[in-house]
Order: sequence, then structure tokens, then C-alpha cells
Amino acid sequence: MKVPKYQLIQNSLRQQIISGKFENGDKFYTEAELTKLYNVSSITVIRAVNELVKDGYLIRQQGKGTFVSRSRKGRLVEFSDVEIFPLENEQVIVLACQKGNDTRILEKLNLDKNDYYYKIVRIRKADGIPFIYHNSYIPQHYIQTPDAPLEHFQSIYQRLKIDFNIHMFEEPFVETNEVSFPTPVEIAEGLEINPNQPTILQNKLTTNSASGEIIEYTETYKHWKYYKFEISANNR
Repeated sequence: MKVPKYQLIQNSLRQQIISGKFENGDKFYTEAELTKLYNVSSITVIRAVNELVKDGYLIRQQGKGTFVSRSRKGRLVEFSDVEIFPLENEQVIVLACQKGNDTRILEKLNLDKNDYYYKIVRIRKADGIPFIYHNSYIPQHYIQTPDAPLEHFQSIYQRLKIDFNIHMFEEPFVETNEVSFPTPVEIAEGLEINPNQPTILQNKLTTNSASGEIIEYTETYKHWKYYKFEISANNR
């Protein structure tokens, strides 16, 4: 099957952008330049450029022209938490493992109104300083021994690996980070801070790649003093 001319031009221009011929924010070829460069009609050029705009490689500015997007399409960007404390100094304290049926959480876990989940509350300390407050919500069928000693749930990921052979670090997830201000009183007490101090709230939803079920929903509050993350990008 013959590839349309506009698509050949689109692929050629995309490769020029990806290869680094243009920097982010650079002004792109004009319509006249492209018509002359590829010896095609303006209609063909316009369609090729429109596709690149649609795909996020180019942006148009009225009265100024076409520019290479400042957000480079196809570039892998990684966000990672930077641990402030050495991990060997960390201590996990499990405060509770409670059965629940709150509508808000059931919706997060994609459960029916008659279903139940377990809420596991943990605090992480380093050198005796509390810096993370975890609220983990897990469908009840993923908790085999809810009446076990609280220490049983110090590592939920380890628990799920042992009981269900689920490797949580390999499962797909969606996470958001935002500032929580003021900090809820219960959380502030656990972190030993004033509620008028901010915390970083991380909401995370992890899915079982095999079944599509939601395994865990977490609301994690981090002490603002000990929150740091790193952003890196590849060279594409």
C-alpha cells in the first residue's frame, strides 16, 4: 500500500524534531519553505504540519508562525522520591487494621456498596522522627488474616507478595502529589506537627495487571521538611 505524500513529509519532519535539529521553542519551517523543500502543494504541507500539531510536536501561534513544542513529545521523564533519611534508620509503626465500608473509599476501590475493605494505618519514623503517615485501603479479599498482630502489616507489599504472589512494585499505578494545607488534625498529631503546617499528600491507586482489580488505594501524608523529589529525562 502506497504511503500518502503528507505522511511521508510528516514522518520526515518528526524525525528532524526528535533528532534534535530543532530546539524546544524554535521557530519551525514556514509553509513556503516546506512547499519548496519537498516540492509538493501547500495542501499537502498543511496536512503534514496539522498532524504534527495534533501529535504535540508543533504549536501554532497566531500572527507569529509555527514553533517546536517546548514539551518534547516522546521523551521519557522520570519522577522519583529522594530519601532524606538512611533506610536502615527507618521504623514502621502500625496503628490500626480496621474493616470499613465508607462510600468514598468503595468508589476509589471500584467496589460495590455491600463490599468491605481494610484500612491499615501506619507511621514511618527515622531516628525517632515521624515523617510519613500512611492510610492504606485494601479490598477485604486481599487481607487473609485481619486479626493478626498489627506488626503483620508493617510491609503491605511484602504481605501481598507472600499471600498472593503479587509484586506491587511491578503493578501499574497512578499517583498524584499535592500540598495539603491545613493538615488534618489526626495526621498532624501523628506527625507531631501543628495542623497549620503543610504536608505533601500522595494519592496512589495500584491495579492488578492480571485481573484489572484495584489492589490498593493509599493516602500518604509526608512531613514537608522531609519531602524531596528528582526529575530526570532521557536524551531522545
